[in-house]
Amino acid sequence: MTIDPTERLLELRRSIDNFDAALIHILAERFRCTQAVGKLKAEFDMPPADHDREARQVERLRKLAEEAGLDTNFAETFLNFIIKEVIRHHEAFRHEAETK
Repeated sequence: MTIDPTERLLELRRSIDNFDAALIHILAERFRCTQAVGKLKAEFDMPPADHDREARQVERLRKLAEEAGLDTNFAETFLNFIIKEVIRHHEAFRHEAETK
């Protein structure tokens, strides 16, 4: 049986599109949770960042990436990008709470 490379390419791209959609939905849910954390931290005057937890999360995600066969440096870079965005949200919630 001969594989039609064009059809196979379309099939693979449909899978990629599905994964991209799933990633967006998962990230949205993650940010809903981290925004709730940020509001809680702002309400109780807790610092926006928790460097110890961040370091533990990076280490945990690097291990998971290694187990999954994903480049650990990529996984760490991706997580650090997310952490920076989360902290930015937390700082905004804190600023909002301080100006009320």
